[in-house]
Amino acid sequence: MSIGFIGLGNLGKAISSRLRDVGEEVIVYNRNADKIKDLGYEIALTPKELLKKCDTIFMCLFDSPAVNNIFSMPGGLLCEELKGKTIIDLTTNHYEDVLKFHEAVNTLGGNYLENPVFGSVAPALKGELTVVSSGKKEVFENAKPILEKIAKEIFYLEKPSSATKMKLINNLCLGSFMATLAECTALAENCEIPKAKALEILGVGGGQSLVLKAKTQKLIDEDFSPHFSNSAINKDLHLLQNLAFSLNQPLYSAAIPKELFSKMKMLGKGDEDFSSIYQLFKNK
Repeated sequence: MSIGFIGLGNLGKAISSRLRDVGEEVIVYNRNADKIKDLGYEIALTPKELLKKCDTIFMCLFDSPAVNNIFSMPGGLLCEELKGKTIIDLTTNHYEDVLKFHEAVNTLGGNYLENPVFGSVAPALKGELTVVSSGKKEVFENAKPILEKIAKEIFYLEKPSSATKMKLINNLCLGSFMATLAECTALAENCEIPKAKALEILGVGGGQSLVLKAKTQKLIDEDFSPHFSNSAINKDLHLLQNLAFSLNQPLYSAAIPKELFSKMKMLGKGDEDFSSIYQLFKNK
């Protein structure tokens, strides 16, 4: 049976393309239909229409308000047709909102799998993402074969909201690493060390990381077309600070990266790849 897919931004487009490449028939819905009209997919007019054609529907949206809109809009997913269907939500949600999504879907007899994605466009196209799932064990086990088509590493944390919290924790590493690598790159250039050579040395030295491997060429070329945007990492670090506040726990190392990415948004660069934070440190 066809797989439904809602949300074809940079990451969603890559994941849906991967599903199609491994032989899945994909039907899509996007709030801005004009953005997907030339991608070659069958296009549903509403999310509800996907439920009539698909047993499993992926959602890959920017945030919880976008997910809530897909659920509650006229022709949305929260309807009688949801019964027996599975929603795999790849969105990085608010850790409290995601609990409401579990309840809303399950109440209508559907299956909700909280399934945030670790990784961006390049690994998505190759089926090499990491995913962490939370929800009912049987729902996870039934969904695992399709998850294996998009992900290299798959983890399961049964308690709802755990996967979302783990994604936010992971993105503390991601944002902190990127800010540090960007500053190191700019500092090396100010020392008259060629940028490409500095990145090569960092790549076998203290900067060795998946982040540097993924962003080295972007930093060299200063090509900041988005794979993972400044707005997205800023949103995630803000949610992480909210999580720490709810736990009455200080969060020292998130504060500066979060404000640096906020600065990029303020400069009108929210839609650029988050590696473009390098521009804050580079001498003009």
